Amino acid sequence: MKLGINLGYWGAGMDADNLAIVREADRLGYAVCWAAEAYGSDAATVLTWVAAHTERMDVGSAIFQIPGRAPAMTAMTAATLDSLSGGRFRLGLGVSGPQVSEGWYGVRFDRPLARTREYVEIVRKVLARERLSYQGDHWTLPLPAGAGKPVKLIVHPVREHIPVYVAAVGPKNLAQTGEIADGALLLFFSPSHAEEISMSHLRAGRAKAGRTMEGFDVVPTVPLAVGDDLDALADQFRPYTALYVGGMGSRGKNFYHHLAQRMGYEKEAAEIQDRYLAGDRTGAEAAVPRQLIEDTALLGPVERIADRMTAYAEAGVTTLSFFPGGATLDERLNALRVAAEALERAGLG
Repeated sequence: MKLGINLGYWGAGMDADNLAIVREADRLGYAVCWAAEAYGSDAATVLTWVAAHTERMDVGSAIFQIPGRAPAMTAMTAATLDSLSGGRFRLGLGVSGPQVSEGWYGVRFDRPLARTREYVEIVRKVLARERLSYQGDHWTLPLPAGAGKPVKLIVHPVREHIPVYVAAVGPKNLAQTGEIADGALLLFFSPSHAEEISMSHLRAGRAKAGRTMEGFDVVPTVPLAVGDDLDALADQFRPYTALYVGGMGSRGKNFYHHLAQRMGYEKEAAEIQDRYLAGDRTGAEAAVPRQLIEDTALLGPVERIADRMTAYAEAGVTTLSFFPGGATLDERLNALRVAAEALERAGLG
């Protein structure tokens, strides 16, 4: 199992520390640094910056938003980033959610699975330097009865194959991701619930494509905090958990709320959402069960983190990406070092 870091959204409050975190992760041998986007910073610019300040680890989009870019533009960006980084780019994609897709980009959140499938097919055609001609329900290239003609990418990507990842939460999306992608980007991954929530669906998708899980990268982003006081460590991630379970989307369309329900937290998820949408964020955070945080985070001293890493590996995780917690930069840097040590202790490095 390999390790990664996830910077999240640029502008989330720790930007001044990110360069030190990126460089330390690269020094420690972390495999990849991911960056996200929603309706603030864009991931491509952040990843270019990260690539310029690192030497070894890959850079990956987690995610590029499908409604925000034409598929050919995403392929151009991927080829450019792969070239600038010396063949270190990983392309993560996702449809985002209806509030962002329709409210920010003006793109209807309809048939997200079909849209994702077509998008990946077009991106791969471009990166393979095929002349771009495509007939789908969401994209027709070139446009009919117009002046456009099939053209191909005029630059040569560093690698023949840039790996494509898809952010997936629900069963159908997970199955399709296993079928069409090289890896899955996951949040709120719990080893104890992994088989029924995630892995069985990914495996079914791989089987549909005539493949096994061999070579498929399962990449959850996991909060990480080091110390002996588990209550205090868990409390660091109450705002994060409450945001996703309670406020990441509308009442009827919150993928992470539904995920918490599938993990057995139906009553708790309902209270978190009710409080969050009513504007009571403090109450929503207080309603987050500590067990939910423990199920989906790495907390504690090095020995406990090593044990939990073993559970993640046994559940099928191949790259464990961290969102390091801590009140100071030194605490977050120490968390990265302890995680690297824990990986070695667990015999997984």
